Amino acid sequence: MKIIEHYYSADLKWPEHYAKQFDGKIDGNFIILPEDAQRGVRYFLDCGEGIIAYYINVEYLRNFQLIQKNENPDFVGFYYNLTDGEATVSSDQFMFNVSRWHYNLSVIDGSLDSVYNVKAGSKTFALCIFIKKSMIKAYTKKNHIEIQNIDSVVNSKKNTIVRFDRMSSESFHLLNDLRKLEVGGAVFDLNLRGTVQLLISNYLKKIATKRIIIQTVNEVDLANIINTQMYLISHIKDHFPSIEFMAKRANMSESKFKSLFKKITGNTANVFFMDNKLLYAKELLEKKQLTISQISDELSFTNNSYFASKFKEHFGLSPKAFNKQL
Repeated sequence: MKIIEHYYSADLKWPEHYAKQFDGKIDGNFIILPEDAQRGVRYFLDCGEGIIAYYINVEYLRNFQLIQKNENPDFVGFYYNLTDGEATVSSDQFMFNVSRWHYNLSVIDGSLDSVYNVKAGSKTFALCIFIKKSMIKAYTKKNHIEIQNIDSVVNSKKNTIVRFDRMSSESFHLLNDLRKLEVGGAVFDLNLRGTVQLLISNYLKKIATKRIIIQTVNEVDLANIINTQMYLISHIKDHFPSIEFMAKRANMSESKFKSLFKKITGNTANVFFMDNKLLYAKELLEKKQLTISQISDELSFTNNSYFASKFKEHFGLSPKAFNKQL
């Protein structure tokens, strides 16, 4: 396994250092890596307003461990990741899957170190957006997005910006449209800048509708919350365990657990569990191997009617209507 230690930032100081760690080079806005490392393209672009875009569409030919230790923590990274294969993000205390079918959107404070492991044969399509914390407030004002306590949100001493989520369908389609274009040149740059602006705007509008938890997060607490998320997903076929049980598992008081879980995932533990249960139900319906009743039983819903009502509430149509649409 090739181990690479690097950093990101919301300026163009990082690409040359990044390329050198791979024994690669910079050619214009392209990061060129050795042919035995990957196939595909890596492209960076200064989008102005303290925003840098990093576009990746590659197939890894070797196993890599990318250790991210940022020199300047005054930025936030938005990582839209549609990897097909085996990829994880971890630290000393946690590890979780990042891919098209798992967490495909991570919003991580520049103050947090992380390790990205990816196996040979994995195909990564990702768009990373680095934005200076000082510019987030200006961005929300310019785009008429009202986020309560925005000064505290972007204050590193008061708050750690961190979220592990699934991207919206709109964001997924924006990335797919960008993927169809030839990388490089004026047309691609224009589309890349437009996509970046829409993705940031969409995400900030999404979190503006929710109460943001103002709280600093250390890596141990972050690890414990992520481990409870993994526990819930691995037990997605069961009934929801109690908050008391989850808090003990995370080695926290119930109030701290509920606060941190919502900060990091954007939802309560109950909502997070139900959302993932319904997404799994949707995947089972798409496979057409089980009936609606069997899926309801498989996922421990109280009865078929309750399953149907929750499914319709989440996706806008009943399981039966969804089957017909398939």
